[in-house]
Order: sequence, then structure tokens, then C-alpha cells
Amino acid sequence: MIRLTQNMEGDTGHVEIIQSSDINEPFGVGNHLNRKSSRKPDVHQKCGCTPKVLCFTAAVIILVFIFGYLIGYLVHRNKDLAPTCAPSAFRYEDIPHETGAAPLMDWDDVKKLLAQKLTTSSMDAVLGSSNHRAGSPGDEDLGNKVLKKFKEYGMKTWTDEHFVKVQDPPASGYNRIVFKNGPEERPTGFLSYSASGTARGAVLYARYGEEKELKQLKDMNIDMNGRVMLVRAGRISFAEKVANAAKVNASAVLIYPDPADYSIGESSPLFGHVHMGSGDPYTPGFPSFNHTQFPPVQSSGLPNILAQTITAGMGLNILRQLGGRAQPDGWESINRLGDESDVITVEVNNVLTEKRINNVFGVIKGFVDADRYVVIGAQRDAWGPGFAASTVGTSVLVELARSISDMVENDGFKPRRSIVFASWSAGEYGSVGATEWLEGYLSSLSMKAFTYINLDGIVTGQNGFKVAASPLLHSLVQNALKEVNYDKDKSLLSQFGKNNWESTILEPLRMDSAAYPFLAFSGIPSVAFRFHSGSSDYPYFGTTLDTQQNLNSITASQVPQLAVRAGQFAGHIALRLVHDHLLQMDLKKYNQLIRSHVVQINARVKNVQRLQPQLLPKALTVQWLIMASGSYSRASSALAADIQNSDLEDIEMCRVINDRIMTVERNFLSPYVSPRDSPFRHILLGSGPHTLKALTSHLDSLKTANPDANAELFRNQFARATWTIQTCANSLAGDIWSLDNEI
Repeated sequence: MIRLTQNMEGDTGHVEIIQSSDINEPFGVGNHLNRKSSRKPDVHQKCGCTPKVLCFTAAVIILVFIFGYLIGYLVHRNKDLAPTCAPSAFRYEDIPHETGAAPLMDWDDVKKLLAQKLTTSSMDAVLGSSNHRAGSPGDEDLGNKVLKKFKEYGMKTWTDEHFVKVQDPPASGYNRIVFKNGPEERPTGFLSYSASGTARGAVLYARYGEEKELKQLKDMNIDMNGRVMLVRAGRISFAEKVANAAKVNASAVLIYPDPADYSIGESSPLFGHVHMGSGDPYTPGFPSFNHTQFPPVQSSGLPNILAQTITAGMGLNILRQLGGRAQPDGWESINRLGDESDVITVEVNNVLTEKRINNVFGVIKGFVDADRYVVIGAQRDAWGPGFAASTVGTSVLVELARSISDMVENDGFKPRRSIVFASWSAGEYGSVGATEWLEGYLSSLSMKAFTYINLDGIVTGQNGFKVAASPLLHSLVQNALKEVNYDKDKSLLSQFGKNNWESTILEPLRMDSAAYPFLAFSGIPSVAFRFHSGSSDYPYFGTTLDTQQNLNSITASQVPQLAVRAGQFAGHIALRLVHDHLLQMDLKKYNQLIRSHVVQINARVKNVQRLQPQLLPKALTVQWLIMASGSYSRASSALAADIQNSDLEDIEMCRVINDRIMTVERNFLSPYVSPRDSPFRHILLGSGPHTLKALTSHLDSLKTANPDANAELFRNQFARATWTIQTCANSLAGDIWSLDNEI
């Protein structure tokens, strides 16, 4: 028999070869005792021992040996019965199904049970309300319904109360716009967290307000200083549109739903927020609990310019009257960009109010590592009916809780780790409820929550399927796509990702997703997904037209069926993470992402040194960054080797390995930036000057001698990003004497 064991004092293991005859064959044991007996008479005679003492001694030796043999036999038998950990944390397809004894259930049986529990009939009884804005009586009533359901399923429940500041439209006044000498318009839609006041300037059409489109306008030598930007909704968030306009010194932004993108009529109002961040912007980095004595402070993501939504009719009316230069090629419009005579007045009078919100939780506790958990969450508030925005996700959340609770209670399923179900409030204001929870318990959550699964907006169509996830979860996502059926004959993967699933299904995680702060702020691997209609976004988000009828019209009345598939996909990921001994996270996926950034930075550094040698001297080298990248690669490979050479039948050993895996995402958060100034601190997937993407952009600016570029600042950011990667590698390596630090 070959037994793999690990030296607990370090990372190196050894292989102990024990022949079966050494354990089970009595002949060898008898001979061994006989040989000892044949040598003892002379010794005993010399010592003067009596025959009575010799007999007693021999009997004791035989009894001790037999007792030890029985213990060894029982231990060996128990290990043969115990389920083993997966041999590798990195190649998902190599992981065998666990078929050991209780408490674990075979993975195929777990999948079948979930498929049996989640049905379209159960999804028909959806949880919704016609009016459930954050902090409203409808929101509170819906939260109580979710809480009651969790209690009915036998789950431990609790709530988390916060007092948050949000902007609402003026109760007694109004927001308004006046274009040229035309009539005053009073839009009923609004953008929370806009600056307040009045702005007057010439209109400039900027299409979707993306950075590349503003660069096109700049290349045309158009002065954007003080202009009022007219932009279409879609492609990027409202907050990103306003932030981009603020960078070019615009005075205000008007956002309208163009009929080419939104089939909502010419008079439907739009609602949203423009905080370039998440959570309560008046308590950045800390929770909005009642009576907290923090000094007045604001998030750096709050805009300092006005922002207002207008209807499609208002936007088209302005667009038709614009003069000035023709739009750039590819903008697909015959209208003009606007000139200095196209003056408009914008007045925003939003009111800052405090609201009490409640997050609702239920937990199914694990049977081995109960203090480690996956979180499944969905927002329950909405601007209007919010059927796609919140109702479907909340219904799937409750149905998953019911199904898995039933599996545990009645079918013998025993998850190793816990599953937390969360119903968030104030999601429409920028994932406020979820972010405040993260801020309140960050030190605990970052150590114990190993994945977040987001259920917001999971059904917005039926023609496509998209997933946004941490690279650590890509292999797990791929496996779920293979195993979850779209219909009787096809899996999700064969239906939507036949050729290259990464290019057809994967997409970047958007900042307005509740999964984003979990990943980029807290360092918790996260996943969001959705059924969608194709190339265009769901047109009813942020409107009062997000109804069951309109969602049925887009999905051909397949909402229950799509919700079941979405629930099975989310449930598959969650159950796999709490079923297996090792967390199925592919550490090597980050190797590719880091190397890609290193290649880009290296090429740009050389270009700047060639074209602008006075900015970056030859002494500056990318070698440190290359070494840090290599350290991470070797650390991830070393962990795979440790797993192969360890006694993975040991529960504590599995826990130690899982804890090392859990540090990866968290250690990609830059420790050198403030959560107030740059809340999304992830250097690879976050947002801000500390990211590797920002370093690349900074080098592009240095190459063209842009006056905004700062070589000294770049060198500081470069050094900090390098050491953040090295720190992650050090943590992944495990023991301090196992570090691979060439820097």
C-alpha cells in the first residue's frame, strides 16, 4: 500500500511504502516474537529473573502488541472508508466524483435532487410588489415576506439595519430644462447623487458618452469646456457617462433613451444614480449604522456636475435642432453635434434624505466547516414594478433556499460548508444594502466568505447567456455550463457556447452589478450571469415599465422556465463549492491575466524610454514586475504540488489548503490606497490609478507627453502594483520558509 503523507513542518512531502504483508500477515509477527524469545534466556539468567517474571513480561508484551495491532487495523479501515479530497484544485475535469461514505452524498445524486426540487410550478408563485422602492413600506413588507419564507424552511434568520442617505426628486419642487427659447420641460425621472444647482451652456451631442467617443470629439478640436453633454442611455452606466463628462470639464449631462436602443415610447421617464462607486456615498469605507459618530465625509465618486435624465421625446427634440459640425463617421446619425448657439439651461433640485433599510438573511449551516460560506444574494427594491430587476431574482433566491433546505432536511444532503441567502435593499441606488453589509463586517467576511453569487437581472431575454466572474471561478463556471441543461437534449454550454465559450459567454463584470463590490472592494470571488435578448440591453431597466407582461413579451412567456435554469446554474455553483473537500478555484487562470498585463506594460515602458527618455530613464526596469509574476506562477504550481503530496484524507489539511486558496482574491486588493478615494482596490479587476490597466493608460499618456501624465507618480504606482502581486504570491506560498521572493 502506498500512503501519501505530508510533513506538517513544511511544504515538502514524502511517500511511505508499506507492504500489505507488514500489516496483515501473522506469520511475520510470530517470527518476530519468536526471535526475541530465543535471545532472552541468557540475558535473564544474567539478570537473575525468575520464570514467573519472564512469563508475566511476555504476556504484557503480547497484549500490548495485539492492542496496537487492533488500533492500526481500525484506523486503516476507517481511512479506506473515508471520502478523499480532490487530487487537484486546478484541473476541474480531473476531479473524480466523491463516492465515499456518509456524510457526503455522491455529486450526481446532488445534481438530480436539485433538478427535482426546482420546477416551473414553484417559480410561478413569485414574490413581487407594484411599489417597493428602497426604504418604502412596500420594500419592508417584501423583506418580511422573504424573512418569513426563510423561517418556514427551518433556516436560522437575521436582519441587518442601516440608515443610508440617498437623493430623491424634490417633494415640492421640480427639476427642469429650457432649450434655447423653447418651453420649460419638467422631467419626472431623476439621477440620484447628482450635483444640485443650475447650469447653462451650449449642447454637445456625445453619443453614449464613452471615453473613446469623447476622444473623437477632442481629436476634432471641439472645445468641451462648460458644454452640456447630450448622451444616449446604454453601453455604460449613468455614473460612468457623468464621470467621463466631468473629466473634460462639461457643466452638465442630459441622458435620454434613444428609440434605436429603447422601445419604451417617447414619454417614459428614466431613473438611476450617478455615484461612481457603490454603497452610501456619505459613509465611504464604513457602514451606515444608526448613531455612528463619523465626521461628515463624501465619496470621491460623487460627481461635481449636474446630471439629469430626460425622455426620448425631449432628447430627440433637442437633437433635431442642433447645428454645428457633422457627427463623426460610425455614429449612425444624420444630426449635428451642436454649436455655441444651442444653449440650454439645466436645473437640478434633488433632495438628500435618510432612509432606513433592512437586509434579510437566512443560512443553511455546513456540517464540517460551518464558519466558511458561499453567499447567494438578490436585491428586492426597484424604481417601479421591477419584475426583471428584482422580482425574478428574489423568487429564485427563495426557491433555492427552499430546495436546498429540503435536500438537507429530507434527503440526507450534508453540505460541508454553509450557504448564506441574502435579500438586499437599496440596490437601485448603487448596491447600497450589499455594500453597507460588506463595510460593516469586512474583516470577518474577507476571511470566511469564499464566493458571492448574484441573482439580479438574471432573466432579461432568451436568445443568449452571459457570465461575468472572477478568473478563479472560470473552470467552475465552465463545468456548470456543461452539466446544467437548457432543454432535454442540450446543455447551456452546447446551446450558447459551442465553439469558444470564453469569447461567446464570458463578459467583464460591470460596476453597477452587486457582485462588483464583493470582488473589487472585498476581495471575494464573485459571479453574475443573465439570460439576455442578444446585442441590446433589456430596455425596461430603470423605468416603470419593467413589468411581468413586458418581460413575457421579450421571452415569449418563458420566464418560469428560464428562471428554473438560472436557479439550477446558480445552485450548481453553490452546491459544488459546499460539497467538495477542496474549493474548486483555478489559481492558474490569474497567471494568464497577469502575464497579459506584464507584456503590455513592458512594451509601453520601452516605447516611452525610446520616445521620451527624459521621463523614464533606462534605469527603470520591468524586471521586478516580471519576477513578481513568476513568483505567483510558481506559488500556484507549488500549491498544486502540495496537494498532490499531502494526506488529503485529513480534514484539517483540506481546511489549511482551502484557506490558502481563499487568500488569493483578497491579496489582489492594493493595501496602498484608501477605500474612500479608491474603494475598488483590486489591481486586476478594480477601478482607479492603482490598477494595472491604469498603469498601461498612464504609459500611453507619458508616450505622448500629455501634461496630465506624471512620471514620478507612475513609478510609485508601478512599484506598489509590483509588490501587491508579490505579496499575493507570498501568501499563496504558505509558510514563511517556503516563500519564493526573488525581488
